[in-house]
Amino acid sequence: MASPARALAGAALAAAALTACAAGPPASAGAAVEPSAAAAIEKPPTSGVLDYQLGAAYTPPAGVTLVTRDSSASPASVYSICYVNGFQTQPGEKSLWLNQRRHLLLEDSSGNPVVDPGWPDEFLLDTSTPAKRTELASIIGATIDLCANKGFKAVEVDNLDSYLRSRGKLTVGDNLAYAKLLADRAHGRNLAIGQKNSAEQAAQAKSQVGFDFAVSEECHRWEECSSYSDVYGKNVMDVEYTDDLRGTFEDVCEDPDTPAVTTLRDRFLVGPNDPGYAFDHC
Repeated sequence: MASPARALAGAALAAAALTACAAGPPASAGAAVEPSAAAAIEKPPTSGVLDYQLGAAYTPPAGVTLVTRDSSASPASVYSICYVNGFQTQPGEKSLWLNQRRHLLLEDSSGNPVVDPGWPDEFLLDTSTPAKRTELASIIGATIDLCANKGFKAVEVDNLDSYLRSRGKLTVGDNLAYAKLLADRAHGRNLAIGQKNSAEQAAQAKSQVGFDFAVSEECHRWEECSSYSDVYGKNVMDVEYTDDLRGTFEDVCEDPDTPAVTTLRDRFLVGPNDPGYAFDHC
């Protein structure tokens, strides 16, 4: 499942990514930057309260100890995870990809870019060859560098399961190989990296890619929380949405399979001043 608020951050991310390309430390395509001896990768806490702020960045409510924000935003005063759209394009970047990076977009049999049916403003990136994966990892790696430069502790990269929307043109192996390049880039910048969704690939994702934790959207709703915890243990966090709960949120929190770090949010992840705002946690 794609993150609900990606479209809201697209224009800002385009500008941020271009800044990163200019300001970020040099690195070869997809290559990791060696971490300093004093630095260490810090995984997200396995207890506490998560606020998922992709639609708007705001002062975390009292008690929040963990925040996820888009890469175009700045970290919060608590442990902060940086959201990166790594397998599809951002809506605000359509012209950039069509005019300058068209060769990296997956195409259908007619030569048209393949779009995500759920997010028709997003093109799928073509991870089908080593050369394209390397070039893509260099581009998306600049955004990972941006996250590190801003002071984020980790990144979550959306969305490993883009191959399911590729009309058979991509394989899970293509995406795992590409994800490994992104994980190496993140680890080289002393960032933990999280698997985003794709419960069925958890075991391969951890062993082959080296993901440090998992971020699930609606694992309770789809009865797949244990698919993550069986692999990542307590290093799993979940976001459920008010418009599609399985039972009540109390039911969610009482389920023994639900991760300790589980949050309830409104579908579009708006800020507290919006009438649609909702936030709760287990």
